[in-house]
Amino acid sequence: MIAALEARRPLGGSAVTVPRISLGCGNFGGIGSAPDFFGQGLTGDQALELMDAAWELGITHFDTADAYGGGRSELAIGRWISARGVRPQLTTKTFNPMQAGADSGLRPERITRQLRSSLDRLGVDHVDLYLAHDFDPDVPLPESFGAFGEAQAAGMISAYGVSNFDAPQLQAALTAGKPQAIQNCYSLLTRQDEHELIALCARRAVAYLAYSPLAGGWLTGKYRRGEPFPAGSRMSQRPGPYQELTVGRTFGALDRLKAISAARGTSMAGLALGWLLAGQRVTQIVIGPGRPEHLAPVREALEHPLTDEERAAVERAFA
Repeated sequence: MIAALEARRPLGGSAVTVPRISLGCGNFGGIGSAPDFFGQGLTGDQALELMDAAWELGITHFDTADAYGGGRSELAIGRWISARGVRPQLTTKTFNPMQAGADSGLRPERITRQLRSSLDRLGVDHVDLYLAHDFDPDVPLPESFGAFGEAQAAGMISAYGVSNFDAPQLQAALTAGKPQAIQNCYSLLTRQDEHELIALCARRAVAYLAYSPLAGGWLTGKYRRGEPFPAGSRMSQRPGPYQELTVGRTFGALDRLKAISAARGTSMAGLALGWLLAGQRVTQIVIGPGRPEHLAPVREALEHPLTDEERAAVERAFA
């Protein structure tokens, strides 16, 4: 176990604390919440192997959602918990349909139904953090948060929050209820939250959780200028969220990151994760490795933290 993984930070103003790194399980039995990819991604046995490797490294918080793989992700985690006899800290989420054409959204009755089904698949009686996986314009936030509050009072969740909300939506959420965390896409290449939303989190004591910290693999260096995307990579399977990165300035920034990482003796991915860990406003990073060996950059980032000067150099590379 890496000692740095034992460090914890408060989850907003709640009594919950979380480690800096969480294992993202969106590729267990699918590729995120997209029904077209349900049944793809990691097999059940591959997911178990990855959870074993993460746990051995010291990662004790697993992040999933009801619709990841159409429920397969939660089932895999539940199977692992039962087989290994250990209990990780858990985040799960709801919003997206469990299959093509099924209902979605944040209606109170759906939240209650989906939470119970998540607990059944996970084989637990509560989760530590429950997130609204997207903003629902058709349901007033006080109604949704009423269901979250009831679940919290019943001991089914320890805290609740939101995901994929922008700054005005988070402000509305803070008016409607008491979300303790927000989980959004954030990395060296996806920094849209920096100026307004992250500042709002700091002012209102909302924990900021960063998913896709390597921008769908872009910050590993696997995508090269003028070359086809590697088979099995995110850009060859579900490129939509990262299509805007396929421009010259991205490759220029990656070339500069590669030079810094080479001089430092670490991987590009380890450097990108280290940049996030050095930021005081990021409470937790959700990593989504595809294989146990993909955990190596986490070890690098934790064992070789960035100095202020190194973080400034990385910032300049992406200016």
